[in-house]
Amino acid sequence: MRSLPTLCALFCTAILSHSVSAATQSDALKQEAAALIPPFAQQLMDTVQKAKEDGGPSAAIDACQDLAPKIADQHSTDQWKIGRTSLKTRSDANIPDDWERGVLEQFAERAAKGEDAKTMSYAETVDGQFRLMKAIPLQEGCLGCHGNGIKPEIAAALDAKYPNDQARGYSVGDIRGAFTLRYLGEKQ
Repeated sequence: MRSLPTLCALFCTAILSHSVSAATQSDALKQEAAALIPPFAQQLMDTVQKAKEDGGPSAAIDACQDLAPKIADQHSTDQWKIGRTSLKTRSDANIPDDWERGVLEQFAERAAKGEDAKTMSYAETVDGQFRLMKAIPLQEGCLGCHGNGIKPEIAAALDAKYPNDQARGYSVGDIRGAFTLRYLGEKQ
């Protein structure tokens, strides 16, 4: 029969081994999720920019409304669901859930303390599901539809497409929202 100290040592070793394994898996999921964001973000920006060049700001608004959800679906996989959300949404389809809202509020607090939005991300396992969010800082090219000085014709087009639009009044570098990813698990 093993002594109590030996049993405690074995138990602690098992727990530490499980913790290291879980941390390693979490790090791998963070890396995998982070790698999905740049191609998604680039395709979104390229699509909106091309629409703007080809047809002006109204075409960019149309592209955002019609193509952005399809692009998110294209970049989602059997293992990952990718999307965008914000505290000030433009589309009702992007309203944050409670966890996302909490992370976005955390990002806002971090930004208020001087942290650069470009570096902000947060990952956590929530109800058994790995989730990651990465802040989206507003870029210069986004001011025409998301800034303070939106032209009246653009504002009218936004109002027509997005009756509940709250995504205005930003400055360059502000947190526009975040990419949000959920790990769905292995392919079934």
